[in-house]
Formats: sequence, structure tokens, C-alpha cells
Amino acid sequence: MKTNHLEKLFAEETIRQQKNYYRLAYSYTKNPEDALDIVQESIYKALSSLHTLKDPHSMKTWFYRILVNTSLDFLRKQKNVEVMDEEFLESHLPEKEPAYPDLDLQEALAQVPPMYRNIIVLRFFEDLTIDEVATILDVNPNTIKTRLYTGLKKLRLKMQA
Repeated sequence: MKTNHLEKLFAEETIRQQKNYYRLAYSYTKNPEDALDIVQESIYKALSSLHTLKDPHSMKTWFYRILVNTSLDFLRKQKNVEVMDEEFLESHLPEKEPAYPDLDLQEALAQVPPMYRNIIVLRFFEDLTIDEVATILDVNPNTIKTRLYTGLKKLRLKMQA
């Protein structure tokens, strides 16, 4: 398939999914600007390696994998950065987080270990299938099912607390 056609398909998919991409990146960073940076960097990486995409029908999962890996790389880099005191940040920066209809769910989900939270977010918030989540995270679908079950159990416990 010609690169120009792939670029057009990718652009259309990116426009259609932009809110989902941002929401996923935000679920990792909890920061609007960082989430936008991650999405932008992921799009750049995808465009740079678009020629490696073997099946245009798998573009969605292919890009989600790039987005997840870019988010994880960002978090790894942030561990080396000294974090400012939260009170200082709250007093100097306006809060501009996306509105979530259920803050209890958001807070409980933030307390679930990342290994489980990632699967819950991809499966339910991004509405991906088990097989798509498995492809994105490069994990066996049965492992995804087990982790999803465990993650939902942990989430229920956090919601009841």
C-alpha cells in the first residue's frame, strides 16, 4: 500500500480518535500538558514508522501500542526528575484536569497498580477488545483476562473503602 494512502488513513484515524488518545495519555501522566506532549510524540513516531505497518486494519492497535510505550517511556524519564511539593504546585498553577463524571471511580482507579489499571483503562475506557489490549501490551490474551479480573476485583475493593 502506498505511503500517501497510509498517511491519509492515519490522519483520519487520528482525528477520529484524538480524544481517546489524549484520555489514555492523561491516564498515565495526570497532567494535561504532558498528555498532549505524549500524544504529539506518539503521532510523530507513528508517522516516522508508518512504512513498517503491515496491515492497515490493525492501525488502531498499532498506534495504541506506540502511545502506551511512549507514555511508559515518559514515566520512566520522570522518575529521574525531582518532583516539586504538591502544595507549591497547587498554589501556583490553575487546575485544568478533564472532567470525569465519577470522581470516586477516578480516585479508586488511581490506587490500582498500573499493571491492572492499564488493562482496565484500555478495555473499558478505550473500548478495546481483550485481543486488542493483548496486542497493545504484548501480553497473552489469557493473561490479560486474568489481570482484568484481578484489577476489577482490586478496583471494587478500593471503591468500597
